[in-house]
Parts: sequence; structure tokens; C-alpha cells
Amino acid sequence: MSLLAPIICDNGTGFSKVGFAGNSDPSFVFPTAIATRGPAAQPSRSGPAVPPRPGHLASKRGVEDLDFFIGDEALANAQTPGYGVNYPIRHGQIENWDYMERYWEQTIFKYLRAEPEDHYFLLTEPPINPPENREQTAEIFFESFNIKGLYIAVQAVLALAASWSSNRVTDRTLTGTVIDSGDGVTHVIPCAEGYVIGSAIKHIPIAGRDISQFVLNLMRERGELATVPSEDHLKVAGRVKESYSYVCQDIVKEFRKYDAEPYKYFERYDGEHAATGRKYSLDVGYERFLAPEIFFNPEIYSSDFLTPLPEIVDGVIQQSPIDVRRGLYKNIVLSGGSTMFQHFGQRLKRDLKQIVDRRLDASSTANGSQLRSSGVEVDVISHKRQRYAVWFGGSLLASLPEFYSSCHTKAQYDEVGPSICRRYQIFGSAT
Repeated sequence: MSLLAPIICDNGTGFSKVGFAGNSDPSFVFPTAIATRGPAAQPSRSGPAVPPRPGHLASKRGVEDLDFFIGDEALANAQTPGYGVNYPIRHGQIENWDYMERYWEQTIFKYLRAEPEDHYFLLTEPPINPPENREQTAEIFFESFNIKGLYIAVQAVLALAASWSSNRVTDRTLTGTVIDSGDGVTHVIPCAEGYVIGSAIKHIPIAGRDISQFVLNLMRERGELATVPSEDHLKVAGRVKESYSYVCQDIVKEFRKYDAEPYKYFERYDGEHAATGRKYSLDVGYERFLAPEIFFNPEIYSSDFLTPLPEIVDGVIQQSPIDVRRGLYKNIVLSGGSTMFQHFGQRLKRDLKQIVDRRLDASSTANGSQLRSSGVEVDVISHKRQRYAVWFGGSLLASLPEFYSSCHTKAQYDEVGPSICRRYQIFGSAT
């Protein structure tokens, strides 16, 4: 009997990407939000809440508990009396397992229209995910959905696999540095032969949401948002960021260029108010290159975090074992929507190369120029699958015949229990 295509489910803080293995793009991309009866749950400030144990939806609760919406429908129903919108994932990790179980239920049955008992599943997890979270996930999928098999992959490793689609990649290796920047947080993750070097991972509190807010602040200061309804401000800022922004090589030259020929470089954004239909337009100027510049000069946005991205990447690689550093510099892979800015990879490569060359020159000077390094190759890989790199990497790996032998099957789960997911079968070692 031929097997049906495995289901790839990449649940992020902002959006979830779901679809079938072998496809080049996810079938559905929608917000990781759920609207349920009752008020929205307030996050606890006293400390992390103890997650409720998962179980069978139908057996432990009544039919009224099936009254919920997910994704765009959840946000649309946010204003409906009696419904509250909740976000079950924060900073990449699941916080409310009860909501997450319902979210997965509608994802499988309503969106994918699949029978979970007939499919293998590949799920993604953030780096340094607690083993208890993997156990909870396995319990939900094997107990509630009765799936055939499950593999939980680290997002960074899948992003490395997705970079193989670039024609610049000749050696299909799982050694490299992944820069994963989405909506809520940016990770810099070093991987050596598929193993994540957990001690060197860095988190940067600058991502897509901050860039949108920065664009909003800049346009507000210029007085461009006077004609735009206040409820549309952030939405317009997000669209301006996605449509017009790019990374410049020299911020001083770029300002001079815009001042000399504003009509050539300023863009025009035309929009329409969703409720009234009133049209408005605004000029998009310096925001075009200042928006992504906060990765390279964070001080222009906030005084809370001041280390530029190239310095963070260099620090992460320097903290990794010395024998893999050349491989980590040679294969820096971009992943996520906030790395899609034009020329982002070129600017990162240039700044990083300057840092590495300065260190080599200082080392050469310190030993009296007797020993000179042959140099370190620095390369940043950009590719067409960057926006959904994690999902595409999962689709790539799950379409290989070896994938099925790497999964934990229902029979193995019944024999061992949820603790089976504490170890990666593909590596054959506990984590």
C-alpha cells in the first residue's frame, strides 16, 4: 500500500505554515491565533503557568468546546461579543497546550482536510526546546489524533536544508550558521553536521514587528500619516516595509542621494480605508533604507539593544568549537520574512568580512608578521525559498525515502510512551 504524503506543520509565533511534503510552498499560511468563547487569556506576570495536560477533545469536554475559530477567522471574530483571541505560542514555544490542541485539530480537519491516521507528520521546534514540550506534543498527536508517525525537527536544521535550493550551494552540508528572523524574535543558530551548538545560540530582540513600528514612527515624524485613519497606521507601515524597503551600503551616501534627487528615489503608496473606502496616498522616502538599517545600527531605533547583527553572528561563531568555525563562516544561511530585504545578504557579508579581516590583521601584527593567515572565506546564502525556508526544508526532507525510518511510529509510542520523543532517532542519541 502506497503511503500518503507526510504533513509538514511549522507553527511560529506570528504565523503557521502547513502543507504536504514534496510541495514547494505551504498550502496554508495563517496567524497562530485562536478565538474561543470567553475573554482572552492574560499572560501571567508572576511566572510561567503550569500547562494543562492534553487529552481527547471530545471525551473530556462538551460540544460547546468545539465553538472556536483559528487563523484569520479568529482575528475577524475578535470583535464578536463573547469571543476572545488567544495566542498559544510565545517566543517560539507553546504556552497553552489546550488551545494548541484545538488549533492543530482545525488545522488538520478543516484546512488540510486530511485524516491524521493515514499520515506521517513532521513538526518543527525552536532551538533548545525542553524535552517535556516534545513529550506533550507526542502525546497530543499519538493519543488525540492517532497519527501513523511523528518527527520533530529543529527549525535551524530545516533552514539549512532549504538553502540547498540555491545554485550557489555545491556541497549539501548541514554545517552552517542560520539567521532566522521572523515577526517576534531573531535567532542566530550555529549547526555542525545537523547538531545545534546550543551553548552559542544568541537571541536578538529585533524582528519584523519592530521594523514595522520603526517605519510607523518615521512616517509619523514626517507628518505623512495625517491622511491615514489611525487604526490603519500599523497596517500601512507593514505594507510600506514589505513593498519598498531595501538595505543600503552606506547610510550617509544614501541620505545625500535622496536629498539630491527626491523625485527619483521617493516612492508613492496609495491605500484605501477598509471601512469607509476613502482613498489616501503618502510619500515613502528615507524609510526605504532606514527600516532594515536597525539590524546594522540598532541605536537609531532603541537604546535597549545596541549590538549590530554582524557582530552578533561573529560572536556566535567564535563561541563555537574551533574545528567547525570555517564551515560556519562559509555557510551563513538566511531564513524568515525579515531577511527578505533587497541586498540584506550582501551588506551582512561585507560587514562580517571586515570584522574577520580586522581580527586576522591584528593577529598577524601581534606575532610580528611572521605568520600570516591564508584568510577565512565568508559567504551569506540568499535563496528564493527564504521566506518559508523552515517549511520548505521540512518538505524537502520528508519527501526522502529515509524520512519514514527516522520517524517515531505509533507502535513504538505504544511500547515506550511519550519519552520516546526525548531522543532524535535520526542521530540515535539522547538529547
